[in-house]
Amino acid sequence: MLRFLILPALLLLSCNPKAQNSPTNEDELKVQFSLPKKLKEVSGIALSKDKKTIWVIEDRGNKNAVYSINDKGEMLAKVPVENTENTDWEDIISDAQGNVYIGDFGNNDNNRTDLAILKTDLTNSTQTTTKVVQTTKFHYQGQTEFPPKKSNLLYDCEAFVEMDGNFYLFTKNRSKGFDGTFLVFQVPNKEGDFEAKLIGTLKLQGGYNDAAITSATINSTKDKIVLLTHKNVHVLTGFTANDFSSAKIQKIPLNHNSQKEAIVFLDNKTVMIADEKGKDEGGNVYTFSLN
Repeated sequence: MLRFLILPALLLLSCNPKAQNSPTNEDELKVQFSLPKKLKEVSGIALSKDKKTIWVIEDRGNKNAVYSINDKGEMLAKVPVENTENTDWEDIISDAQGNVYIGDFGNNDNNRTDLAILKTDLTNSTQTTTKVVQTTKFHYQGQTEFPPKKSNLLYDCEAFVEMDGNFYLFTKNRSKGFDGTFLVFQVPNKEGDFEAKLIGTLKLQGGYNDAAITSATINSTKDKIVLLTHKNVHVLTGFTANDFSSAKIQKIPLNHNSQKEAIVFLDNKTVMIADEKGKDEGGNVYTFSLN
């Protein structure tokens, strides 16, 4: 069970041979385990409804598959997604009913016209395959050029959540003259082709590694969203279903810099974070207390 992930770090290290040395301060990342070696470019993680399975995807250039791992970092299964391709999968989430969605909306050059969110029939780690049962296609309100000018590259996305029948997308700023600005879009959680509605323009503090958003997660009470960047988490509160323009943002440093690409709530006070494997760092799953 994932409950053991939030036990004290010393206990985890004694019972988990794959765990690495980790900080013991409550306000720092705690390494839980190393990811399987074949998962070098993890771009999203989600939990099964019973929290016994961690679902993992990789981004562009990798297989159109969802991988299941357990709470020791051991690979349980590779589950191919039959009727789609991994154009650029950048996040994976599950909703309150346990439905699993893949965000095929990576858009580094801001020139894609085939953005989509894919609902799967994935339910448990014993499946040998899964398929897409709903495709939500969308384009961004306000984008009229593909790509826009380099000063307006605001239409990449690596982060989304689901709330009460809608998806919420948080864009990754790739503009020349980066200033931390990001856009929040709303898309219906249903089959079809939609214009993503702009419901907020916000700004994070700091440079690219501080403020370029790579993943998102929402708590069970749906009043707190956490955005991930390479160096920080940013906690959003005070938003409404149709308006994020007045959301409050709390920046919490992780005191750690790596290519963090995936985040999910374990409980309402703790998040799980994963980073890509680099030459001398990363390839781990961590926990972090929001307290």
